[in-house]
Amino acid sequence: MPDLPLLSPQDIDRIIQMAWEDRTPFEAITYQFGLKENEVREIMRREMKPSSFKMWRKRVTGRRTKHARFRSEAVQRFRSTNQKD
Repeated sequence: MPDLPLLSPQDIDRIIQMAWEDRTPFEAITYQFGLKENEVREIMRREMKPSSFKMWRKRVTGRRTKHARFRSEAVQRFRSTNQKD
């Protein structure tokens, strides 16, 4: 496993939550936590049950909204206005 930065349990929970969200791109996780997509994948693999990890990978593979470069240019934010501060 690559050397991952030390993260608090709260940070790990937030990363997992962001990774599961359809409209949160991996670039948002990079911006907030400094983790690349491969590092997020390793955290997900480590922290989730194998069946949950496989379900997540199937869900995000090929999903255009998970990558900022494939998103509409009209989307200029990382977070929903409905999200708590």
